[in-house]
Amino acid sequence: MADLFKRTEQGVKRSREGLFSKIAGLFNRSKIEESTWDELEELLVSADVGIGTTEKLLERVKKRVRDEKMAEGAQVRQALKEEMVRLLDVKAKTNGGQATGGMKVILLVGVNGTGKTTSIAKLAGEYKSSGKKVLLGAADTFRAAAIDQLKLWGGRVGVEVVAHQQNADPGAVVFDTLQAAQGRNIDVVIIDTAGRLQTKHNLMDELKKIKKIAGKYEVEQEVLLVIDATTGQNGLSQARSFTEATDVTGIFLSKLDGTARGGIVLAICNELQIPIKYIGTGENIEDIAPFEAKSFVDAIFSEAV
Repeated sequence: MADLFKRTEQGVKRSREGLFSKIAGLFNRSKIEESTWDELEELLVSADVGIGTTEKLLERVKKRVRDEKMAEGAQVRQALKEEMVRLLDVKAKTNGGQATGGMKVILLVGVNGTGKTTSIAKLAGEYKSSGKKVLLGAADTFRAAAIDQLKLWGGRVGVEVVAHQQNADPGAVVFDTLQAAQGRNIDVVIIDTAGRLQTKHNLMDELKKIKKIAGKYEVEQEVLLVIDATTGQNGLSQARSFTEATDVTGIFLSKLDGTARGGIVLAICNELQIPIKYIGTGENIEDIAPFEAKSFVDAIFSEAV
């Protein structure tokens, strides 16, 4: 865990253009003036935190500065970090019934190109390394090569994949996957789903159908939305659309590496109240970790303190 967040920190340092470094550096000044708050607001918005979330964050920090009579920049910076952690501390959501036999079903949703298939492999590897029996379902039957990609990753992790032919009914794939899982005493089922643009209604209808089929089984359900950390405010738009269709329970933030600014996670947690569950920081199977708000905030601020 510590090594993973260290790599996250190093990647963020290299190429997020110093946005959070500049934010941290604001509080190295001898005096915090009104212009400092204006600069902070501009930098937060530029870092994909979003206007609404930025305003809420600044309101909380300014209140603490007044109430606690903070005079030193380091104190204000620490208050900002603590309020960021507070925004990111979203309670876990539940979805579906509780598993009577211990099986958990995870649906991975998200637009194409977000790293969904790689994220599935990382999750599968994580569960397998903890001793769980894992089965994958290839329900993204429309995208060319999606089935082959999942089979390839399944082979690398050492996890079997249930798949039909391309253009097959995704609902049938989900049904067969869950039937196979029950027969084999599988602990965790991870299902890949179609990822065409979230503005297309047929995609959302398909996802609702898949979720309904999975909901017929007395299992614990999780719907993880994979968001590319580099997508900025478009990630918030994706989260809204997918949440409406599938009742997303958590976020898998992918590509949180050398190109990511990551401020979008604050907006997602604040505006949608969806917790970040996992982060992915590279292409290797082991580049995954449960999201920890304090570690994340410490990492993005670590360049200049």
